[in-house]
Amino acid sequence: MYLWLGSGLDGEIVARVLESYGLRSHLTPKELPFVLDSSPSQHDRVQFSWRHEAAWALLWALGFVAQLGKPAQMCDVDFLGNTVAGRTRSQFIDDAELRPIADILDQADLIHRYHWAVRNAQIEGQQIPAGLHPGVTDERHHALNWLIGSRGQAWDDVSTDT
Repeated sequence: MYLWLGSGLDGEIVARVLESYGLRSHLTPKELPFVLDSSPSQHDRVQFSWRHEAAWALLWALGFVAQLGKPAQMCDVDFLGNTVAGRTRSQFIDDAELRPIADILDQADLIHRYHWAVRNAQIEGQQIPAGLHPGVTDERHHALNWLIGSRGQAWDDVSTDT
């Protein structure tokens, strides 16, 4: 829900959704202050809006997104929002179907390799290969590392080392 606040959605709507889904207590130490801030900075809005890309990877892992695909373009934010907000909490849980662990691990490995290619190109001053989008790549890497329990890190602390 903080994703939508990052995109400029009215804070009262976000607060209502958080309460109706019982999510407020699940916000991280970085997310909660952002959600409670009635006028977050533009910088914070931008930073939190990038989490749409992490959420997209999680929706893929739960079977709501058919193909994750190469991280070359930003996700469909409207689809993401409708997928979550268009269901009650119970419906969302009932509709979710976790992909096989092998598929999730394969995607985690692939995104690590994509992210390495992005960072290597940046370090070497080269063009980023294959049209990869650095921000999308980073956020998917974050989400998949968290999902597989890489280094046992909490969401706010997930490393995306390559």
